[in-house]
Amino acid sequence: MNIPTPHIGAGEGDIAKTVLMPGDPLRAKFIADNYLDDVVCFNEIRNMLGFTGTYKGKRVSVMGSGMGMPSMGIYSYELFNFYDVENIIRIGSAGGIADDIKLRDIVIGMGASTNSKYAEQYKLPGTFAPTADFGLLRRAVEAAEKLGIKTVVGNILSSDTFYDDNPDANSLWKKMNILCVEMEAAALYMNAARAGKKALCILTISDHVFTKEALSAQDRQNTFHEMMEIALETV
Repeated sequence: MNIPTPHIGAGEGDIAKTVLMPGDPLRAKFIADNYLDDVVCFNEIRNMLGFTGTYKGKRVSVMGSGMGMPSMGIYSYELFNFYDVENIIRIGSAGGIADDIKLRDIVIGMGASTNSKYAEQYKLPGTFAPTADFGLLRRAVEAAEKLGIKTVVGNILSSDTFYDDNPDANSLWKKMNILCVEMEAAALYMNAARAGKKALCILTISDHVFTKEALSAQDRQNTFHEMMEIALETV
């Protein structure tokens, strides 16, 4: 496919080799406005804003992914396969599941279990386990340690359903030591694997499925700030 694509209006060379992807395009704009220098907007199609700039002299892009695996699947596929992006780091919010996961915790998804049928397209003779790139994961943990920020590394759940009709679903995942639930990482990890590229998901716990605790808008802004810094230092 020629570029620009139907979803990304960037030209050749407009996007850096590493892209940070929050779900919300306005969060992408926040990162560009507050952390990057020499910023250029490369995408406004469907208001899925994308920007390229520099962070501490390193060229980096940031772009929204939208909500859910279909949206992440489209954007990450085009970035990996049409724009020659090498690394995508998802940065987003998640709902805590495990008892020892608390509000404001930062979780790094080593693996992404899922209730999605996204992997069926590959016609594999078994069950594929979506995992992060170890090099990116290790750099993220080391960056967090240097910043003095605690992280929890483990298995997360990428769910196709925000409002699940099965009231027992989260309890069943909890017994398998799933740390938290979000909606995009598994598709990102599978696209990266298929393309021979690298991906990582860094999450901030904004609410807890079982305790019903939730961060205020102000708390989310302050905590997400730490997650953004870890991702930028991982680049």
